[in-house]
Amino acid sequence: MTHDGQKEIQKASLIGRILSMEAFLLVMGIASLVFGILHDATMNIFWGCVIIPGVFVLHYVRKTDWTKHWQDMEEEHKAGIARAEARKKAVEDARKAEEDEK
Repeated sequence: MTHDGQKEIQKASLIGRILSMEAFLLVMGIASLVFGILHDATMNIFWGCVIIPGVFVLHYVRKTDWTKHWQDMEEEHKAGIARAEARKKAVEDARKAEEDEK
């Protein structure tokens, strides 16, 4: 049985997007901020100011393609290893050339 990635990545319905965790957190952050401002509650204002930007960070993190990110990181790591080996080989060749001159 094959795995079809397209069926797995389907667009969420409008109700599903409205009732998402990000939407719930955004509403709670706004409610906390408004309640804090109306009742002069410093902690509610603080949590509202923390939650609202946190929702946008959460949205960005969930939207990021982590598989591609880790593949890119692996490629960079392999390239770094290759550069280090090339430098090490160049140093060894220079050392051998210096010894041959003596």
